[in-house]
Amino acid sequence: MENQSAASRYSKLASDRTIFLDTARDCAALSVPYLLTPTGVVNGQKLPTPWQSMGAKGVNVMASKLMLSLFPVNATFFKLQINDGKLSLDPSLSAAVKSEIDLSLSKMERVVMQNIAESQDRVILHQAMKHLIVTGNALVYMGSKGVKLYPLDRFVVVRDGEGNPTEVVTVESIDRQFLPEEFQTEQARNVNDVADNTSAPSVDVTVGENEVAVYTWAKLKDGQWRWRQEAEGKILPDSLGKAPKNTTPWLPLRFNVVDGEDYGRGRIEEYLGDLRSLEGLMQAMVEGSAAAAKVVFLVSPAATVKPSTLAKAGNGAIIQGRAEDVTAVQVSKQADFSSAYQMIQSLTQRLSEAFLILTVRQSERTTAEEIRATQQELNEQLGGIYGNLTVELVRPYLQRKLFTLQRSKELPQLPKGIVYPTIIAGLEGIGRGQDRESLMMFLQTISQALGPEAMAQYIDPEEAVKRLAAAQGIDTLKLVKTADMRQQEQQKAQQMQMTQSLMGQAGQLAKAPMMDPSKNPDSIEALQNVVNSTAQATGQGQPQPAPQQQQ
Repeated sequence: MENQSAASRYSKLASDRTIFLDTARDCAALSVPYLLTPTGVVNGQKLPTPWQSMGAKGVNVMASKLMLSLFPVNATFFKLQINDGKLSLDPSLSAAVKSEIDLSLSKMERVVMQNIAESQDRVILHQAMKHLIVTGNALVYMGSKGVKLYPLDRFVVVRDGEGNPTEVVTVESIDRQFLPEEFQTEQARNVNDVADNTSAPSVDVTVGENEVAVYTWAKLKDGQWRWRQEAEGKILPDSLGKAPKNTTPWLPLRFNVVDGEDYGRGRIEEYLGDLRSLEGLMQAMVEGSAAAAKVVFLVSPAATVKPSTLAKAGNGAIIQGRAEDVTAVQVSKQADFSSAYQMIQSLTQRLSEAFLILTVRQSERTTAEEIRATQQELNEQLGGIYGNLTVELVRPYLQRKLFTLQRSKELPQLPKGIVYPTIIAGLEGIGRGQDRESLMMFLQTISQALGPEAMAQYIDPEEAVKRLAAAQGIDTLKLVKTADMRQQEQQKAQQMQMTQSLMGQAGQLAKAPMMDPSKNPDSIEALQNVVNSTAQATGQGQPQPAPQQQQ
């Protein structure tokens, strides 16, 4: 890393990216051209427009569904969990202490989700989804000031044999006035020379008169990511940085992973043939329809009417001539249009299924069931690709987000080995949904086959509630009553019932003739005995002695 410049390293690695970049540009041209512009196109220049809109529609729909599944808006995509195995080794940690820890972790989850909601992370991640679908690759940088996206023509990457990134080099055009002030001076430019300051010209970025190509070179070494920035063969001051391996800000993403390749393959590439066919047919249909709609009149050379007279004649005008001298040219291509239309319908159907366009939301508001259904749909259509996004995007994003918030003191440090984050979106969300369905089917089967009595005989209600809550990702802290709480409520209900019964007996006894003090001197003592029994049964006091009768 010290023996060459970042520009020369970028130029060397760019040759391995050429085939992927060319294919990605073809895919972008048939879907969303601005995601990856053709070579030589500068910012603000008009881009070619595809004849069909299926590519753009498919990209937008699939990107929205991926965002809904991986980063749901109305629910958290992760959960901070406690290692129960290690906590059980400490006898001082009671169930009440564990409940307080769970409550604190729940508050930390809300802090993280609030930070994501207040930032522009979702906007950048949604754009990254589009790049992944079209080009198959995207680079997300999670800095202290926010998230930044690099398209495929702005970065190169090197991966090891297991597919883990080990080196990333980016290039971008920056106005010279935004560079550090000390770098803009001639003295600073001569101080920060690297060993090889031969800056290779970049073919991926257009540099204006007052702009400069800035390269960022990040490399994994000894379990730690280190990076620096260079411009014109010189290191920018204060551009050195480092981060642990598991909390790296550099996230090179791939959509479809091919073993041995440093770059991924997009969804558009898998259906590039259908899109090209649809593009050609739509162009032919539009141009053919325009030609068929054109009306041309032929006038016989021996006709008495002049073509100029016919052209100037208005609607309902009267001119001299013979009708057989004027004929209208008709394009008889209806049969050809019909065949092309049928083929267009077939291609549209296939592409709609490929990009999940046919499924329409049935609710006005996103619910947990809709999220789970979308997750299941994506898994069925994309297979391992869906799981790869969970591993390469969601988990590293969460780890980096927690690291950033802890470094800024917005979150406390999590005890290593005791508290760990768990992803509950993506494939994990599908697993939880399947667990819920299996549990509900099991309970229904027992109830239908053996009757409701068997439910009470064989099923523990408390354990069933816990498993249902876990399957749906619901925190049961202070929501579900504990066994002690239910026992206390049952005892209070029994005491209340007994009190009402004894008070009723006391009222009936007081109305009896034998309880009249004028007729029965022992009535006061008998009534007091009933009151004492009531108080003793309900635990409301000690029995009181009956008042002595006055002599």
